Amino acid sequence: MKYTRILFLLTISLFFATHALADKTILAGGCFWCMESDFEKLEGVTDVVSGFTGGSLKDPTYNGNHEGHYEAVEITYDPNQVSYQQLLDHYWVNIDPFDDRGQFCDKGHSYLAAIFVANETERAIAEESKRRVVAMFPGQTVVTPILDASTFYPIKGSESYHQDYYKNNPIRYNAYRWNCGRDQRLRYIWGDKATH
Repeated sequence: MKYTRILFLLTISLFFATHALADKTILAGGCFWCMESDFEKLEGVTDVVSGFTGGSLKDPTYNGNHEGHYEAVEITYDPNQVSYQQLLDHYWVNIDPFDDRGQFCDKGHSYLAAIFVANETERAIAEESKRRVVAMFPGQTVVTPILDASTFYPIKGSESYHQDYYKNNPIRYNAYRWNCGRDQRLRYIWGDKATH
């Protein structure tokens, strides 16, 4: 009995130690294919899932109704390898923070950029990161909002082809990204800080 209890406690401790290393955050930056690609290459990020968030409609779909939602990604990361602050630093240089109509060639509410915060600690870090961006561009208006996190709806079912689109359809993805002018605009705004 004593050894069984010790084994149980060790198993529970191992479970929490393993799972405590993963955290999640939700970011919107236009096309979720591009956001997946941009964040999956970041060391310490273990998973990036495309989906929708921010709206009141339940179970939004890409080809159906997603009114009020943002195209977004849910990023799972190891905070011992990459901090929330570092994720935001990477986020800013992969969006156009001045576009209030969408991102790059994609326009409309669902393509707007936004940072979704889960708690007051994330909010404080996000607001400070936004202040730094504002200070870098005194003649321009940074329109990217910081919003409370809400339910994240992963793309699924018959629309699952959107997950890892950049890996599974590299020629189409790269053609889309180039024709959308995403990297050209990022280099124009961020110069050498642009990561792609």
